Amino acid sequence: QVQLVESGGGLVQAGGSLRLSCAASGTSFSIYTTGWYRQAPGKQRELVATLTSGGSTNYPDSVKGRFTISRDNAKKTVYLQMSSLKPEDTAVYYCNLHIMTIDYWGQGTQVTVSS
Repeated sequence: QVQLVESGGGLVQAGGSLRLSCAASGTSFSIYTTGWYRQAPGKQRELVATLTSGGSTNYPDSVKGRFTISRDNAKKTVYLQMSSLKPEDTAVYYCNLHIMTIDYWGQGTQVTVSS
């Protein structure tokens, strides 16, 4: 059974930093694409970052240059380093693991950025 458990969310002032972690279990990890998504109240879930097994990354313009995704395959963990945070980054952040045609999700971790 695949499980993803996020941690590291919280309340931070604008301009601050946070690092999110997501630990996977119940599956191989290194060969799959991992990612982070977020969902703000009243909005659709949106892509924040993806990282392929080959090391390619993808970020939307809204976070490019401020967020960095990385992974530790030995620990089966993916990270999201967030800096220069803005109030509009406030959302629930979800970890994603894409295995074949199936997307697995964590339970989400709240990130709140105060102005």
